[in-house]
Amino acid sequence: MAVYPGGYNEHRSAQIRRVLYISIVVIVVGVIVIAGYILLRNRGGSQEVAPAQVDGQPVSPVAQTEPGVAKPEVAAPVTMDVNGSAISAQIAQAMELLNQQPSKVIEARDRLNELLPLAQGQELVFIKGQLASLADKWLFSKLVYPEDKLCASYKVKPGDMLSTVGKQHNVPYEILMQINDIAKPEALQAGLVIKVINGPFHARVYRSTFTMDLYLQNTYVKSFLVGLGKSGMETPIGRWRVKEGGKLVQPIWTDPVSGKTYHPEDPDYPLGSRWIGLEGLEGAAVGKMGFAIHGTKNPEQIGTPGSQGCIRLHNGDAILVYNLMMPGQSLVDVVD
Repeated sequence: MAVYPGGYNEHRSAQIRRVLYISIVVIVVGVIVIAGYILLRNRGGSQEVAPAQVDGQPVSPVAQTEPGVAKPEVAAPVTMDVNGSAISAQIAQAMELLNQQPSKVIEARDRLNELLPLAQGQELVFIKGQLASLADKWLFSKLVYPEDKLCASYKVKPGDMLSTVGKQHNVPYEILMQINDIAKPEALQAGLVIKVINGPFHARVYRSTFTMDLYLQNTYVKSFLVGLGKSGMETPIGRWRVKEGGKLVQPIWTDPVSGKTYHPEDPDYPLGSRWIGLEGLEGAAVGKMGFAIHGTKNPEQIGTPGSQGCIRLHNGDAILVYNLMMPGQSLVDVVD
């Protein structure tokens, strides 16, 4: 007869809990997939609700929490595939970390991120959704988790400038302003303890799905719906890098096709809120000029091939990406 530590009843209870986890997956993951599909199909004219602003423009919402060590959190229900596949079991184990007290956010994030390249279908959608949700806790807030290698606390020294602190950590100063609720760069004060992010950020654009995945180093953060080049002017596949001096707020732009010059105040100004200039490094991107990630005045074209080859974002998303991408370091891979 097998002897179970803690008694038969405890062992039986554990079995029952695992069966419950398995039984709810189809409902939970199915809802996630359907909701995600509906969101991507209908987002054309939508705009993000943005409590924070930079240069008078709305930015993607971030968690509004107090600075300091992270507090215990209540996680969403644990799910795993009804077939009990190996990867689904690992997903369930990672999610169980969030149900512990205190919640192990960073360990759960790292485990889910390791599973990301192995996942497909509903599992892939679920993992990305969970990682994006966790990013609001560990990244887009003032909280610093002691065990997190991607974020840290920094005590401002006399003479420090926010731009210098950002460069030391390979991120733009704008994101440090955003997560620390700093209204102006010159408002930085010696002795202040702020949260810093260890960059750089990178992006991967999928032409087949009109999506952009954002990463901090090698850790997935979130995805955006994008617009890409139209027929005959397709966005070139390959590796790009954010150009030094290539990040601009509503620059004057001349259409290379029509020759018309647009100014930000023009009612038909096409570039939206931000411009992130790119330089080609590998593949078909090599030697290409004038390509960028930017906002748009035609949000209904997001998710479609309508640009002259540039990568379009909703204006709120363009501001967030602008705040994250570091000139000379952030890479953008465009793939099929």
